[in-house]
Amino acid sequence: MPWKFENGSPIYKQLVHRIKTMIAAGTYSADEKMPSVREMAVITGVNPNTMQRAFAELEQEGLLYSRRTSGRFVTGEEKILKDLRERLAYEEISRLFDELEKLGMSDDEIRQSVAKWREEPDGND
Repeated sequence: MPWKFENGSPIYKQLVHRIKTMIAAGTYSADEKMPSVREMAVITGVNPNTMQRAFAELEQEGLLYSRRTSGRFVTGEEKILKDLRERLAYEEISRLFDELEKLGMSDDEIRQSVAKWREEPDGND
């Protein structure tokens, strides 16, 4: 089933973000071979040129590397992968704080709410 995309942001940027998230989450592991551009285009429901652009950006950022005639692979460099996870986490935390501040919550209220949520035993782990 093709991926769903939001309006307002270029599709290749959305692809880059989602693939980064999948790499950070371990869906694609260090040194794992990625599907080909054509395979990923079919999986995601986008034009192969769009997927090529996304892969090129991921390669430029050091998250993917190419082996001639073998395809693209996820980096095996732990520092790059650790930095990716930290950057994605920071972005999510920033979004959360922005949304809760719009509700009128202070930083302390937000921190207290997060701590309370984390302590609740109803599956918040």
